[in-house]
Amino acid sequence: MTETLLHTEHGDAAIARAGEILRTEVGSGLHGIAIAGTDDHDEMGVFVEPPERVIGVRGAMDHYVWRTQPEGHRSGHGDTDLVMYSLRKFLKLAIAGNPTILLPLFAPAASVYTVTDLGAELRALAPAFLSRYAVQRFIGYLDGQTDRLLGRGRQSSVPNRPELVERYGYDVKYASHALRLGLQGLEIAEHGRLTLPMPEADRERVLHVKSGGVKDVGDVLAEIDAVRTRIVGLLESGATPLPAEADADRISAWSVDAHRRHWRERDGF
Repeated sequence: MTETLLHTEHGDAAIARAGEILRTEVGSGLHGIAIAGTDDHDEMGVFVEPPERVIGVRGAMDHYVWRTQPEGHRSGHGDTDLVMYSLRKFLKLAIAGNPTILLPLFAPAASVYTVTDLGAELRALAPAFLSRYAVQRFIGYLDGQTDRLLGRGRQSSVPNRPELVERYGYDVKYASHALRLGLQGLEIAEHGRLTLPMPEADRERVLHVKSGGVKDVGDVLAEIDAVRTRIVGLLESGATPLPAEADADRISAWSVDAHRRHWRERDGF
């Protein structure tokens, strides 16, 4: 008889938990745009792999996933989604400017669930990850959400949420995500920082869209495009405090030292 899984789990929980140095809230709750009774709870963590997984022959263990819902089922209100990345994997994705990966670095103290000394050092490195290239990634993710909203390009295979389309005329979640990404990319481009939760004025703009307050999808698209245009203008004019790329040398040197110290403390390596 086949066992029916009541949740989703991938990876080695023992390795992830033993090496955990940081875990924070991510998702709508962290951005400050969760709507009561509708959103799930998202967390992201970082762990240091044991030496045999980094310099041994068994291969990397670069992520661990645990979800309340079984495989193939969409998460909803009351569910928890956790993803944990090995430190090496996390750093590579963060250097590449992945908007979701950057969140634990800027989460406020109230949204930090686990942090060791190494985790605190990682968070202190946050400014080193911000770059013009990272802002370009925010634009790319914005475009991806817009494509999903409009059902075009390679995103056409990702369906809109029918319940939202029936209620509001379009998928307000895709629209709000696109606007959020634009506003956050603009803050990074203008000020070289990422504020979490979002600043109140930006948060209210996104929540207005997410709650169906904008009836015409064309108005939402116009606002998203206006924000996008401002970001592109800053990047093209050079009117931004950001460097071209993340400080990979500084981050890499810290990573080597962090692994050595973690292994020495835990394994006497």
